[in-house]
Amino acid sequence: MDLMSRILLAAVLCVALFAAGCGKKKQRVPVPPPAPRTSGPAPRVAVPGPPAGTTERGVASWYGRPYDGRAAADGEIYDMETLVAAHRTLPFQTMVRVRNLTNDKTVDVRIIDRGPFVANRIIDLSHAAAGVIGMLGAGIAQVELTILSSPASAAPPQFAVQVGAFRDRANADRMQQNMTNAYGSAKQVLRQGDPPLWRVLAGREASPEAAETLARRIRQEQNLPQAFVVRLDP
Repeated sequence: MDLMSRILLAAVLCVALFAAGCGKKKQRVPVPPPAPRTSGPAPRVAVPGPPAGTTERGVASWYGRPYDGRAAADGEIYDMETLVAAHRTLPFQTMVRVRNLTNDKTVDVRIIDRGPFVANRIIDLSHAAAGVIGMLGAGIAQVELTILSSPASAAPPQFAVQVGAFRDRANADRMQQNMTNAYGSAKQVLRQGDPPLWRVLAGREASPEAAETLARRIRQEQNLPQAFVVRLDP
């Protein structure tokens, strides 16, 4: 084979090899997954409220004026002719069935407020709810509460001990300082009304049980028999 023939053959082979290479599919290079986040705030996990079916027994009372038309603890305007209620520790928007143990009448209410702020009571009903279960005249009744549904919270709940409610802000200031010195932390929460009341809350605990332990200490050490556990709201 002469030189010219060899050159032509080499050219044909190069063209054939180039065409074969172009016909192959390109290989995809796998992209590595993103590295796990090692800094910044962790995502919030919804914390479930008390399970449906949970029960509680105690004394119910009801409240109307002067709180009617004022903001409840969750910010909603309290209307005493709607089926709502106040509870010390249940999450807002919890639905509760209240049964009057004297006459077996029941009413379903939504928790929007905090209270009652009287020892040995467990729920404050609206005027309308109290009328449904026949306790307006007496003002109080022995009841059983049953949780129907409870919303999940965006943050873990925290609890404190209410040690007093004062009309005079100066008295509330003194109590707050005393509780801070004795138990590490205390705060005031304004309860709008006529007159307004300054509630003093001592401590900050992660569970009702831990808060009740603190409440027992306060009742014994500070001679405050009216101290009771409440939920800390944002």
